Amino acid sequence: MQSQHTRRVVMLSYDEANMVDVSGPLQVFASSNREMPDSAVPYELHLASPEGGLVRFSAGLSMLAESLDAVDALGEIDTLIIPGGSVDRKPVLDPTLVAWVQNRAPSIRRVCSVCIGAFVLAATGLIDGRRVTTHWRWATSLGERFPAVYVDADPIFINDGPFWTSAGVTAGMDLALALVESDLGHEVAIGVARELVMFLKRPGSQSQFSVALAEQTRSSGRFSELHAWMASRLEQDLQVERLAEHLGMTPRTFARSYVAEVGRTPAKTVELMRLEAACRALEETRLPLKRIAAKSGFGEEQNLRRVFLRQMKISPSQYRARFSVP
Repeated sequence: MQSQHTRRVVMLSYDEANMVDVSGPLQVFASSNREMPDSAVPYELHLASPEGGLVRFSAGLSMLAESLDAVDALGEIDTLIIPGGSVDRKPVLDPTLVAWVQNRAPSIRRVCSVCIGAFVLAATGLIDGRRVTTHWRWATSLGERFPAVYVDADPIFINDGPFWTSAGVTAGMDLALALVESDLGHEVAIGVARELVMFLKRPGSQSQFSVALAEQTRSSGRFSELHAWMASRLEQDLQVERLAEHLGMTPRTFARSYVAEVGRTPAKTVELMRLEAACRALEETRLPLKRIAAKSGFGEEQNLRRVFLRQMKISPSQYRARFSVP
């Protein structure tokens, strides 16, 4: 049996799984063990595959895994993680793994997926009716294949009951860090982030896309170029008249065309870009709020505070306290 201070974490695996989906979260837990101030070992880590032995990842490298039978013999599992993997542009759905997860999940405190590992989780039927995420490129496919699952392609990770799902690849490390924070507290999680040079600890609600990238992906042609131009000039005047002038359009025609293609007003996009820039500055620097407001294009500190309270439901100072790396 595990001690009350040790949590058994089992990472599933199979041939052609994404190596970072596996190694990234496991390293977060391993670093958490080293971060503890005393001799406590909060996590006991296991890599398991259906038959055990060498597992060959999509990167061409192999790792030695325990068999599912050997893991079953260990007893209680605290956290189970399912990585993603694909062959010929199709998610790997090993029926043995699907059946095992379906059988064991009810006795496990947390069941997680990384990237398209969500397909394995969805195939069990355990997340029917639940909100999940996956890599943005696979989100539509996941929703079409498993219509009983509510797929939200935007967040980097989502927690719905005992199930945690994350976006692509490195988002699995963000998810693991959130699990560590839930178990061991904010200070330990920040220490792990510093050790792994995860220069910011992203909240799950943060989008998989930066605002500029999302808009460039959503739109095309002149508006795609415009978004890159806007992102590099956040401190400047970005009112409709200036944006329209840049594209050689009248303000009225520009505003109407922009809303029709992008789905929001130009002013809303500018605000979101500036908010994202302010978030990065709060996470990565110790600049005073007044300077951040100026650099991100909000002008006055009170404008920065107003937008944070409306969009994030917390103040800039509270955001910095939660998500900055000391």
